[in-house]
Amino acid sequence: MSDPPAPTPPAELFSVAGKTVVVTGGTRGIGLMIAGGFVAAGASVIVASRKAEAVEAAVASLSQYGACTGIVADLSTEEGAQRFAGAVGADHDRVDVLVNNAGATWGAPLTEHDTASWDRVLNLNVQGVFHTTVALLPLLTAGATAGEPSRVINIGSIDGIQVPILESYSYSASKAAVHQLTRHLAKRLAPTVTVNAVAPGPFESKMMAATLESFGEQIAESAPLKRIGRPDDMAGVAIFLASRAGAYLTGAIIPVDGGIATLH
Repeated sequence: MSDPPAPTPPAELFSVAGKTVVVTGGTRGIGLMIAGGFVAAGASVIVASRKAEAVEAAVASLSQYGACTGIVADLSTEEGAQRFAGAVGADHDRVDVLVNNAGATWGAPLTEHDTASWDRVLNLNVQGVFHTTVALLPLLTAGATAGEPSRVINIGSIDGIQVPILESYSYSASKAAVHQLTRHLAKRLAPTVTVNAVAPGPFESKMMAATLESFGEQIAESAPLKRIGRPDDMAGVAIFLASRAGAYLTGAIIPVDGGIATLH
């Protein structure tokens, strides 16, 4: 019997150095946490947001730690996603990792949840994920192989796994759709692109600000791990999925929620 292959050193196993990473909605909240993690790990990161001032601020902040550029883009339409992909392709011949994080939320009593609120949330949270992935597919497949696939990481939510406390009907429905879209794309794009989703629980972000201000202590106490998520928690799972360590994982929905999803 031949000897087993030598184990891969951790520094190589979890490395994303030199990879080209796109993070949509990467100028604040969870997107900024992920973008910061990739920049610090030696990747070349492109962040996107609809607001020019937000892009400028994020790029200025993250560039202190590594390579970061930004593009202003509205990904809620197919045309916007195509323009964004064209802008990325003008400066890069490939994309190794796409993090579909751009999203919106909405909460209102049942009878006030109108068509406009559904369109606003689903156009960005679901169609935006789909059209951005499709538009960037030529760049994602440009250097990908079955042995070293490119990665798509979709940001879902535990609200797509369990019923949320708040009346955020369009948001929770959109995140459940993102989870199923992740599985569908994973099957279609294998073996050269892996597609996984991260389902965050409570993290400090603009989207969660009001909820954490009102219920933050109770949420932390109710979580099995007894705290709110930290930036490294989110950056760590994204780096794992993008590294050699995550190359054999596709179609997975990973809760990053301190165990909250286990309570339901």
